[in-house]
Amino acid sequence: MNYNEPLKTLGTRAARLFMELHERRRATFTVRDVQEIVGGTANAARSLIYKARRRGLVTQLKPGLYNLVPFELGRATQHVGDPYLIARDAMAGAPYFLSFATALELHRMTTQPSFVIYVSSPRRIRAQTMGNYQYRFVLVPERMMFGLAQHWVTKEQAVAVSDVERTILDGLREPAYVGGITEVAKGLWMKREKLSVERLIDYSRRLRIGAVDRRLGFLLEHYRLADKPGLEALRARLTDTYHRLDPTLPAEGVHIARWRLRLNVTPEELDAVRVG
Repeated sequence: MNYNEPLKTLGTRAARLFMELHERRRATFTVRDVQEIVGGTANAARSLIYKARRRGLVTQLKPGLYNLVPFELGRATQHVGDPYLIARDAMAGAPYFLSFATALELHRMTTQPSFVIYVSSPRRIRAQTMGNYQYRFVLVPERMMFGLAQHWVTKEQAVAVSDVERTILDGLREPAYVGGITEVAKGLWMKREKLSVERLIDYSRRLRIGAVDRRLGFLLEHYRLADKPGLEALRARLTDTYHRLDPTLPAEGVHIARWRLRLNVTPEELDAVRVG
């Protein structure tokens, strides 16, 4: 036994803090949480956290945000909790939802694992690294805070995530955040029997982004997932401007006048996502 290792012992105030955090089902916490639970000044709260960190009871995720180290981990003094719950708690109550590649993964619409957690919010927050993940916060206006669902990480803890239809549209809006247009197409095809095409078209109308209308209409038509009235509703909103099907790829390929698109992804590449 190494007697120089820190002992996981609790003082009275730390015990009160951790008991209350467990009661609240909170694995992460802030200095303000400590003040609320045990009282005292911000400096006193930071001192308590500092001592808990030295004893191996707490891991710092970033300045001001901490994670409890479960006692069942024994002598381990570092522990990073669920990345989705960390994303939620990092928002400190601000409106948010998990989005883009993260939402694709949560909805099982992709086969590519991602170590970037995407969070959309009207609050501007810089990218940061917590634990083994990079967190990227995408600024969206208040009017885009729709099409959301809950994903239950545990029996008691849930996070906000874009629903299947909104996840597809966000991928069409910013293909770079999901790995390209073929990843969106793959997710669309994988969920074709469960998603609502009507909701997709309605959400696209609410987003009011011409490039999304073009890409959505083209993919729905290519995979024969929408009827003629639905496709015409999308085409009615198009202007004469052309957009690339995948803005992450070079401006090459044929122009599709019907959807005002430059087809820089081949039909064969789009058909390949149907495999399996």
